[in-house]
Amino acid sequence: MDKKLTRSWMLYDWANSAFATTIMAAVLPVFYAKYYAADLPENVATSYWGYTQSIAVLIVAVLAPILGAISDYSASKKQFLKFFAYMGMLASVLFAFVGEGGYLLASIIMIVGTIGYSGGNIFYDAFLPEIAKGKQIDRVSTSGYAFGYIGGGILLAINLLLIMRWEMFGFSSEVAATKISVASVGLWWFIFSIPFFKNVKESKKVNQKREHSYAVIGFKRVGNTFRTIKQYKQLLIFLIAFWMYNDGISTIIKMATVYGNEIGIGTNDLIAALLITQFVGIPFTFLFGWLAEKMKAKSALIIALWFYVGIVILGYFMTTALHFYLLAMCVGFVQGGAQALSRSIYSRLIPENKHAEFFGFYGISAKFSAIVGPFVFSTVGLLAGSSRLGILALVLFFIIGIILLHFVNIEKGEKEAKAATNVLDKVEITKA
Repeated sequence: MDKKLTRSWMLYDWANSAFATTIMAAVLPVFYAKYYAADLPENVATSYWGYTQSIAVLIVAVLAPILGAISDYSASKKQFLKFFAYMGMLASVLFAFVGEGGYLLASIIMIVGTIGYSGGNIFYDAFLPEIAKGKQIDRVSTSGYAFGYIGGGILLAINLLLIMRWEMFGFSSEVAATKISVASVGLWWFIFSIPFFKNVKESKKVNQKREHSYAVIGFKRVGNTFRTIKQYKQLLIFLIAFWMYNDGISTIIKMATVYGNEIGIGTNDLIAALLITQFVGIPFTFLFGWLAEKMKAKSALIIALWFYVGIVILGYFMTTALHFYLLAMCVGFVQGGAQALSRSIYSRLIPENKHAEFFGFYGISAKFSAIVGPFVFSTVGLLAGSSRLGILALVLFFIIGIILLHFVNIEKGEKEAKAATNVLDKVEITKA
């Protein structure tokens, strides 16, 4: 394993996690409700934020498998990653130019930024099987998430200081400090992506003649993957399980602060609690990498998901800032581990020469599931006049996911993927 390549790959997680922490989770959700949607009732602002998330991930979900298939055929994962990364960086900066009451424009920018962040991650994840092999995958995947916690947490800590002590730093108002904090995500993302862009090279492939445009090829390969994915029974079961429990995880990440704001928890408490999540998550993400080696990745993942069930139930009864701090710590215990182990398990179940295409399916599973959760959360909040029942509904997603995971045989799935790889290699040799 090349340590320089591994660190460069991990640094991209450090870089773009600032978007997840400052923009998706901590600062922007509350700022959206209090500034961009200042003229709307609180539960309506919460619901509009949720619908914005659903629209963004729906677009990414539609694009993900197509882009993955195209990048596999053209060996251009890195080019696609750069394109989406720059899109997210630019969107982060544009938030600074949206005025009070401009929730519609802010929503559009958020959609563009989320597409950039999520689209880039499809290609970033697809590099994992090229960076690490075999038993190294779990450790590298969890280490990547840990780097993300550190990078996202450091910038969030800086931004929290800017917002809380805006006068000391010479800002004209807390609003100005908040806008600069959000815009700083774009610069941070760009700077720490440079090692990946410079050092990580894409695996060379045998040139293939093409009779159609990449778009047509992409659609055809997506159709073929939909038809052939049934051959990978263990992969299919895992994808459905992932779809369910990831719905709950994604909704908690995206709706936690705006939900806390609705029930009366102060902005600084919300941001500080999520900062705690970041730094608690660092050692516990490494811990889950260690657990995966000692008790198998699937068992460690199931433990994390049961922990999430408890988090959701406690979230329903949350009333004070102290409750939110405690729940934020609990999320930090399991969030990075659950996501990293999901990624590493999936990477074992796919054919080696179709990484981007199948990570496109991983992306579509993640993104389509992320549509349902915020939509259910937001709709229940509108109908009930409060979002408490919306958060309680997430328990069902975790329970179904846990049940389905018990039916996944990872060792058998690895054999299915290896057999498929051998068949595909023979086909490529014949074509050549």
